[in-house]
Amino acid sequence: MKYIFVTGGVVSSLGKGVASASLGALLRARGYRVTAVKIDPYINIDAGTMRPYEHGEVFVTASGAETDLDIGNYERFLDLDVPPGSNITTGQVYQEVIRKERAGDYLSQTVQVIPHVTDEIKRRVRVAGESAGAEVVLIEVGGTVGDIESLPFLEAIRQFRFDEGDENVLYLHLTLVPYLGTSNEFKTKPTQHSVAALRSYGISPDIVMVRSKEKLPPEITRKIAAFTSVRENRVFSSYDVAHVYEVPLALEEQGLGKAVEDLLGLERIHPNLGVWQNAVKTIKRPGREVTIAIAGKYTAMPDAYLSMLESLTHAGVANDARVNVKWVNAEELTEGDLEAQFGDVGGILVPGGFGVRGIEGKIRAAEYARTRGVPYLGICLGMQIAVIEYARHVAGLEGANSTEFDEYARHKVVGLMPEQLDVEGLGGTMRLGDWPMQLAAGTTIAELYGVPAGGTVRERHRHRFEVNPEYVPRLQDAGLTVSGVTPGMNGRGAGLVESVEIPGHPFFVALQAHPEFKSRPMRPSPPFAGFVAASLKRQEQGQEPAKA
Repeated sequence: MKYIFVTGGVVSSLGKGVASASLGALLRARGYRVTAVKIDPYINIDAGTMRPYEHGEVFVTASGAETDLDIGNYERFLDLDVPPGSNITTGQVYQEVIRKERAGDYLSQTVQVIPHVTDEIKRRVRVAGESAGAEVVLIEVGGTVGDIESLPFLEAIRQFRFDEGDENVLYLHLTLVPYLGTSNEFKTKPTQHSVAALRSYGISPDIVMVRSKEKLPPEITRKIAAFTSVRENRVFSSYDVAHVYEVPLALEEQGLGKAVEDLLGLERIHPNLGVWQNAVKTIKRPGREVTIAIAGKYTAMPDAYLSMLESLTHAGVANDARVNVKWVNAEELTEGDLEAQFGDVGGILVPGGFGVRGIEGKIRAAEYARTRGVPYLGICLGMQIAVIEYARHVAGLEGANSTEFDEYARHKVVGLMPEQLDVEGLGGTMRLGDWPMQLAAGTTIAELYGVPAGGTVRERHRHRFEVNPEYVPRLQDAGLTVSGVTPGMNGRGAGLVESVEIPGHPFFVALQAHPEFKSRPMRPSPPFAGFVAASLKRQEQGQEPAKA
């Protein structure tokens, strides 16, 4: 295997994940088997218990790992499901080292950072690559060079070159070149210091990638090359673009793919970048346009809904349309706001989430969509919201609610899953990963997925609560269609409710799963593609597009 390590300097949040994913896309476009690993130096075991406002969304893998959002970028750009162990944290590493020490695996040794912690880091990287059957493994080291918590990881990746050989290891360092408007010049000094700091840990970068507002002029590239001892044709400009799907094209145009081929001794192959070219063309020059309202509670932090936003983009590309997003803060949404917030949109989306904040606002959004014929897509909590709203206002179940929000509700139409009743702790204890959905024939969702009668599809989940099966008959008698179930789950007959819809409505579909986690630019999520198509139809039949 070949290993490419991506580090960052100067400031955090430079976009190492997008840079790594873009490089992976270029290698995939050349036909190589590629996988990606994200190293997060925080002591948490995983991202599952972190605040979305602080860390963005929690991305769930097929195996059920709760990971950093960059894993989502890898899966979308590389069009693959990463194997277990692709998100490595300090917490995981030290937990395993301590377990081995307690088990006597180290015998009489004094357990230390070097070699025991660094060896565990290297083992995990190799296992992730082997599990994926990869020819090239991309490893992003989170944080910034100089962070104290990153030191064991930098030492581990330094050792890789000696373990695997120069021809099998490549170091790429991403830095920032700020532009000072007062003096009208790019400043390279932060990059020089960042590379010097990386070298102080024994790592000399083979490639320097520079984040900047605009493409760097040749004289700045030459200056960076001279002061970092990196060849000029191996300094690349990752400048601001309209959409992240332009990044692979911009880097390929500068020759990044060829530079990596040369450094790792790979065969020269002309890449097939048609998917990215088509996506960028549609995003920049769409044939149509639609606005979707997202009624959530993390509206000030779009990264909390990153995969969902990307899924809307993918669905837009599939429908030759630009999807604008109108953020609606569910916590502040009142009856008097509904027309102003939703009267000019093509569709309403209620995303997943936890906790009681904003719940009544989300219920108002679902009711508006149902009664006004506005296309509605509910994701996870958004499905539970749709069920609560329908139970209250159509099925006559006054006071219907979820036990998550009111454990004394008169009608507990949503409740804790039975297998969750004895669970202790919060980390990694939800229903996670890929689960099957059996779709009922003749339903909207079965048509979207294109499955035969009684066919099954798999989507990813992250939840503790479910629709109470005791209320399903009453909801169905009131006209709600249960269009998908988990087949034979835990001997409970039809199993957990996976999706619901309202027959006769232009588009009212809600899923317990998170289909956004499996959406790709080249393979849009069927529920999202259908939702955007229905929203376009509504908007084109008399509604003017709203401004996002």
